[in-house]
Amino acid sequence: MRPRHDVAPARIAGAAEHGEEIFERFDSRIAHRLWRFVRPHAAMLAATLASVLLFTAVQVAVPYTVRHAVDGALGRSAHDFGAVMVVFGVLAALYAVLQFLHEWLASRLAQRVIFDLRRAMYAHLQDVSLALLDQTQVGRLMARLQSDVGTLQEFLESSVSALGDLVLLAGIVVVLLSIDLRLGLMTLAVIPALIVLRVIWMPWAERRFRRAREASSSVNAALAENIGGIRTVQESRREAHNFERYAERARDNLEAQVGSARASQAMVPVVDLLTGVALAIVVLAGGSQVVAGGLGVGVLVAYIFYTQRFFDPIRTLSMQYTTMQRAAIAAQRIFEVLDLPVTISDRPDAIRLRDEPPSIVFDHVDFGYRPGLPVLHDLCLEVAPYTTVALVGPTGSGKTSITALVRRFYDVWSGSVRVGGHDVRDLAQDTLGANVAMVLQEPFLFSGSILDNIRYAVPHAGREEVIAAAKAVHAHDFILGLPEGYDTMLGQRGRNLSVGQRQLISFARALLAQPRILILDEATANIDSFTEQAIQRALKVLLAGRTCLVIAHRLATIRDADLIVVLDRGRIVEQGSHARLLARRGLYHRLHASGQGSFDDVAGTA
Repeated sequence: MRPRHDVAPARIAGAAEHGEEIFERFDSRIAHRLWRFVRPHAAMLAATLASVLLFTAVQVAVPYTVRHAVDGALGRSAHDFGAVMVVFGVLAALYAVLQFLHEWLASRLAQRVIFDLRRAMYAHLQDVSLALLDQTQVGRLMARLQSDVGTLQEFLESSVSALGDLVLLAGIVVVLLSIDLRLGLMTLAVIPALIVLRVIWMPWAERRFRRAREASSSVNAALAENIGGIRTVQESRREAHNFERYAERARDNLEAQVGSARASQAMVPVVDLLTGVALAIVVLAGGSQVVAGGLGVGVLVAYIFYTQRFFDPIRTLSMQYTTMQRAAIAAQRIFEVLDLPVTISDRPDAIRLRDEPPSIVFDHVDFGYRPGLPVLHDLCLEVAPYTTVALVGPTGSGKTSITALVRRFYDVWSGSVRVGGHDVRDLAQDTLGANVAMVLQEPFLFSGSILDNIRYAVPHAGREEVIAAAKAVHAHDFILGLPEGYDTMLGQRGRNLSVGQRQLISFARALLAQPRILILDEATANIDSFTEQAIQRALKVLLAGRTCLVIAHRLATIRDADLIVVLDRGRIVEQGSHARLLARRGLYHRLHASGQGSFDDVAGTA
């Protein structure tokens, strides 16, 4: 039975035109999952909250102290003016210290949480199968790993202050109503209007925030794709066309970001207007009471301060709502990455390869990358230990798929792949990786020294071991000719080396790992004739004493294989030695007779 193909990556990889699914609110599900990353830092969270609450208490106390200072200065208060001023000075100092402290603690807390979140995302992506990553646009994935995480960090840094703003609002309401109930109710009369306006504003703003995130993701994906394929772009002279396509997405992103900024700022003038209305009520109603002798000047001054302070957190919370909406979208997108299923994983009783003969068996294997599009059909193949089997056939015949299944980058639909007599699904991933090495047509070299690239799979290998492996594959001489020899730093993907030089380094890397099974996937396809001569000599060293699967289009590479398997459209159509296949006068013979260097030059089946 074919396994169910998960559609989780579709939310990440979906085309920009269709947008992405997101939560409409920063709901409890996101908050609960985010709390798992905050909980390990509970002590710092408690300290941050305590500093915020103390800072809020100081903010509430300052206008109350001003009231007594004014009344004391006018001789209308029982409190000593000098003592009141001392208290005011202490509160001012506490205000400055606590403001710095709570902002510093909130920033540290957010950074630690984001650090854990980044590590969790990176670790999870290391385990996600290639089948899922094949469906994901790199640009959209990078947007989640970078910009979305940054958005969430911004929210975490400000969310603690938002809690303080809520407490400040409650404290001010209590103080206003306790000092003078009638004037307090008149001051707060603008609140219903504010609520109505916010209810109207929220859905309008949400739509613009969502469009801004989608547009940002789309432009990032386009940028990553064009930079990654810049060689092809320049080769095809597509610069102008691609620029226009990118400019179109960039303009859409500009409009979306401007709309988002407009939405986030829309409530600010509303709050400012209501602040003015509330202050007018305080001045008119409170001033008339002061003139009538029913209200102290200090109380009126305190009310003016409290009214201004009351609308400051409302203005801040309006901005915080914008941040929260963006964070809700960012968190949803981040958790979609963490929710990518790990379909290739070790079983609890996973087996470790020890001294089993390194055989490879394909037992009636069906496999494809997408449902309904099989690549291999009922494939049966046995590779005896310590033999070399060459896979040949037209493009799309399934050669690379066979090698990928041996390393269990993908799972078969039906049948089984056995290495050392064990189904690869029963083997631990690390033991399979230690026993199987691959050299690809386009070897991937990492930024770093040549020394570190050769010992990438064996980081503890000494310098002499690295040099010995390089000598064996005839890479030593060209490495010594580089400015810093083995310590020469490579650019991105080793672009400061030729294709042949990169391939020689990948050969040295594979040899140093000492695998029992070696897979060469068109490893000589991009190498010039002079370099190929050196590699053919190196291959004799590399293949000796190992079970080898070799994909090659050049007949010279496969002529001496113990078995040549000819594939066409996912099926084995011929197999045997070079001489036997020539005698059959089938597909292999037609290729050889054509005098071409590639099986892709011959179509059809035998």
